[in-house]
Amino acid sequence: MFLLNFQEMQIILLSAVPFTELRLSIPLAVALGISPMKSFVLACVGNFLPIIPLILLLEPVSRLVTKIPIINGIFLGLLENTRSKGKKVEKYGFLGLLLFVAVPFPGTGIYSGAILAFIFGIRFRYAFFALTVGMLLAGVAVTLASAGAKEIAEYIYNLEYFLVGLMVVGISYFFFKRRNRKKS
Repeated sequence: MFLLNFQEMQIILLSAVPFTELRLSIPLAVALGISPMKSFVLACVGNFLPIIPLILLLEPVSRLVTKIPIINGIFLGLLENTRSKGKKVEKYGFLGLLLFVAVPFPGTGIYSGAILAFIFGIRFRYAFFALTVGMLLAGVAVTLASAGAKEIAEYIYNLEYFLVGLMVVGISYFFFKRRNRKKS
């Protein structure tokens, strides 16, 4: 049976919280003595938890917000203006959203990526895939930075499998997208 200790649960929960996400939880986990690979997995599990609820709940929450007269005009104007550019954004939106989430800078995580996906009207499957792959890439970058040069050599072997898996997912996505274009 897979049991987590208190520190590991804290890392998962810290990764699910806005602002900290995996950009803080991975270095903290490594500093607490958790192996870099386990830190990566725990942080990615925690950071993955809010993806689907965020993408699915932003639309209903926005409908509630629009019932407030003061906010309604501003919100709808911003949304309409941004979504009018949605076709161009959707064309490049997946890659742009993926890169936005993958760059481990403050303010570029799952939460802000989901908000951007909503504002630009990026479809669920594209947003989900971009947020997930972006999160994994950010996790790799933060883990490598946290592990230090000495430990990088020990984990390269394990990361090769991860990168091969990531490539398979990426190729599958573009094959799927290309196949759908041919049907249109």
